[in-house]
Amino acid sequence: MQGNQVSKSEFKAKALEFFRQVEASGESVVVTDHGRPTLEVRRYKSVERSPLEVLRGSVVRYDDPTAPVDVEWEAAQ
Repeated sequence: MQGNQVSKSEFKAKALEFFRQVEASGESVVVTDHGRPTLEVRRYKSVERSPLEVLRGSVVRYDDPTAPVDVEWEAAQ
């Protein structure tokens, strides 16, 4: 597990100090409750991508969208 581990009570007493430490070092802090990890405080990373990059690979390509479909349809009379 990456980062430092601190108990909830210690984090409560020194939260601002831990925030500054995370900002400066980039290393995360894991907050524990009765020895079990419950929260992770880490530096925020903005993910800025262009709209075209977000859509890349998600659009289906049609080579001939006006071509007839090879399916027999039953029409109601």
